Amino acid sequence: MAATISVQLSQNIASLRLSATRRQRLTSSEVHSPSRVCCSGTASTNGPELKENLSHMLQLKNVACGILAVWTVTTASPVIAANQRLPPLSTEPNRCERAFVGNTIGQANGVYDKPIDLRFCDYTNDKSNLKGKSLAAALMSDAKFDGADMSEVVMSKAYAVGASFKGVDFSNAVLDRVNFEKANLQGASFKNTVLSGSTFNEAQLEDVIFEDTIIGYIDLQKLCVNKTIDAEGRATLGCR
Repeated sequence: MAATISVQLSQNIASLRLSATRRQRLTSSEVHSPSRVCCSGTASTNGPELKENLSHMLQLKNVACGILAVWTVTTASPVIAANQRLPPLSTEPNRCERAFVGNTIGQANGVYDKPIDLRFCDYTNDKSNLKGKSLAAALMSDAKFDGADMSEVVMSKAYAVGASFKGVDFSNAVLDRVNFEKANLQGASFKNTVLSGSTFNEAQLEDVIFEDTIIGYIDLQKLCVNKTIDAEGRATLGCR
């Protein structure tokens, strides 16, 4: 979301001089969305009064742009939150089997050819069907993957809140921006796994293997906040 404001400086700029008491405040009802933040000013070089007032008007334009930019950022947040609402549970009869096929064009950036709804599905101890599959942007909340082989899987932007991954092998997988909030990951293996941008709020991480895990510094700081990681895991990650 953004908004456009354009300040035009012309030969008659002296007539546009505004006093502090006449300046109008920008409100959300006066700026329509969606649009783009683009503050611009054009001016003619004719007239001695222009040179006299140019600095004043440019300052006014910058103030207006600053206010508009702040409004844009603060009002964008509710829209982002609204977009994260989950769709109704799929009524497709074989929706759980979709995991065995994956996304044929799935990529690490979360691109997919068809939504994969795996919510409440049970893949306990599956050792062959999930390995190396692309489950980009998959809906996995409350599903069971205990003991499954998910090595080399691509789960970018997947939603796995409340899912169970006890003892899952995630080695050599790409788990980029996955939401593991309140998930059970006890004994899971993240050996040589990409964990960039993934979140583990209130997740159970007892006995998790973090050997050679690929994770950014900021993401590491957030991960280390989780108190369920045992001493060995914290030492491997370098948590302080």
